[in-house]
Amino acid sequence: MSSSAILNLWVIVFGLIVGSFLNVIIIRLPKGLSMIHPRSQCRNCRHKLNWYENIPVLSYLALRGKCLACKKKISFQYPVVELVTALSFLAVAIFNDYDWLTIFRDWILFSVLIAIAVIDIHHQIIPDELSLGGWVFALVTVFLDENLAFRDALLGGLIGFGVFFTFSYLYFQLTKREGMGGGDIKLMGFLGSALGYQSLWSIIFLSSVIGSLFGAFLLLFSKNESGGLKTAIPFGPFLVLGAVLYYFLGNVWLQYMTPI
Repeated sequence: MSSSAILNLWVIVFGLIVGSFLNVIIIRLPKGLSMIHPRSQCRNCRHKLNWYENIPVLSYLALRGKCLACKKKISFQYPVVELVTALSFLAVAIFNDYDWLTIFRDWILFSVLIAIAVIDIHHQIIPDELSLGGWVFALVTVFLDENLAFRDALLGGLIGFGVFFTFSYLYFQLTKREGMGGGDIKLMGFLGSALGYQSLWSIIFLSSVIGSLFGAFLLLFSKNESGGLKTAIPFGPFLVLGAVLYYFLGNVWLQYMTPI
């Protein structure tokens, strides 16, 4: 096995371990529980997991997706989050040609974004510990990204937060209904600081298009008696997806939007 293959394998294993911890954050943070105590346990029967029941992905496969004690199904979220984290870490490492300082920063940013997306899907909230914490981290570590100036990160955070806050405020004044949650507004500030103000248009456009397509798809299969969606669709995951696309593609997609 070549040295590059070994390095990639190490990154994947490390990503799986981080993904396992992200599952703990995703489950416990919205409930205000400790990230350390108690030990991981079955959410149904409270069986405390042994080390061999807690190996990322492998334990899920070995147990066939069921608790060893009560045989209840284990959420598919666990291996998915672990795999997504591992593949994200590998993609970030390869994309940055193993520039370890940049990778260190971006691995943490991606970890925060993964946790935000999954929590928002389950609870329709984005904890301040992640959005505001990520915002601060992005500004403090901006020097690790040679392609991003502190001014661009600072402006990105202020503009991203300001645009969404203004939109939400005006929407409420006109309709007397909440147009966008405070978590999304803070998340946009975080993304603007993490990727710079140049990223904002792309993130807003891409997340809006993807969210609209997803909403249209759900309308075809999930209608209530009044013809609307049965459940609200959180926008945070689409903002995260738009930011990830911008991270890897930049503004390349804009060339297809430019008139000839």
